[in-house]
Amino acid sequence: MSLAILLGVFALGLVIGLPVAVTLGLSSLCYLLIEGIPLVVIPQKMFAGMDVFVLLCIPGFILAGNLMNGGGITPRIVRFANAMVGWMRGGLGLTNVTGSMLFGGISGTAVADAASIGGMMIPGMVRAGYTPAFSAAVTAASSTVGPIIPPSMPMIIVGALSGISVGKMFIAGAIPGILMGIAMMITCYIIAVRRKFPHQPWQGFGELLRSFIGAFWALAMTALIVGGLLSGIVTPTETAVIASLYALIVGCFIYRELPLRKVPKIIVDSAVTAAAILALVGLANVFGWILVSERIPQMISNAVLSVTDNKYVVILLINLVLLVVGMFMETIAALIILFVPLLTLATNVGVDPIHFAVFAVLNLMIGLTTPPVGICMFICANIAKAPVTTVIRALMPFLLTNILILFLVSYIPALSTWLPSLME
Repeated sequence: MSLAILLGVFALGLVIGLPVAVTLGLSSLCYLLIEGIPLVVIPQKMFAGMDVFVLLCIPGFILAGNLMNGGGITPRIVRFANAMVGWMRGGLGLTNVTGSMLFGGISGTAVADAASIGGMMIPGMVRAGYTPAFSAAVTAASSTVGPIIPPSMPMIIVGALSGISVGKMFIAGAIPGILMGIAMMITCYIIAVRRKFPHQPWQGFGELLRSFIGAFWALAMTALIVGGLLSGIVTPTETAVIASLYALIVGCFIYRELPLRKVPKIIVDSAVTAAAILALVGLANVFGWILVSERIPQMISNAVLSVTDNKYVVILLINLVLLVVGMFMETIAALIILFVPLLTLATNVGVDPIHFAVFAVLNLMIGLTTPPVGICMFICANIAKAPVTTVIRALMPFLLTNILILFLVSYIPALSTWLPSLME
């Protein structure tokens, strides 16, 4: 009875639109009251969920991304991407995807990508002759690359939950992220040719070199993160701190577009964002503890294994579950609630934990562009001032492309395990 009420209150909260953190807290509170468990469990489990060293990456990378955004990174990345691919048919769409791939190596979040790249690219694409729906769709779809290419906020959460090396997971996402970007560029080009979208004249190698020099310090931040992790010189948490200091120096003293007087506000805004994420982590840990105490992970694993223990069928079932969950639940909450039970199931049939982590995160990233709660989809539709229904239709080819890449990553483990193996 108490478990039914827990799940019922949680489902009701999602349906009526309560914040996920509030929904998790209310449903957990109802369960504890019915079971007669002392409410002191809530702060204890919240603190236990947040008191994980690797979670220090979160405020560090958020601060680094905000400092770089305030320091003029977005226009430089867009200019460089445009110099590389803007001359092709549908060039601004290709620039959009390329910019998201480059930006993803800095922000680590899809929402930041959608807002930053979208705020610049969507109005420009519309003025150039692209439809608002297509402009919003390509921006929303490409923003999902951000949390796959290192660094990645969801993978930090996964590492805190499971003990899997965050550094290895960061590196594991590099090849799948690049594959996603290339596949979306191909899709964008095909659509652009069919619909005769415009392209720009080739700007010459001079502009390509100038734009690369202009974006060099921004791009070097990704090399700093990946290089530090691959070499083993620094941990992910130390990388986040170094990235923040690097971003401050670049924004204030190299690009000179970040006045020192704005830095305190950026720090406060980053702290507020990080606090909201950590509060969600803490409340989700309470909810997860209840599920574990009710033996839900074992029940899920036993139920699936009673039907089949075929590794490839289990991977298919996990993908279908996560694709559906991603349509209705916020990414971090879904990971905290479902990752450990599904990881148990996956490892029972011989799936490598790092391989599983990559395709699980990729699954939930796709959910950011699917109705009814695709956050990136709504952000981009709002920027483009386009009806959500038209954006959803324009998103379909990109969703199919991303799902294709998802299944490639799911069934070819080497795509996500080869680079981490080099760190051993």
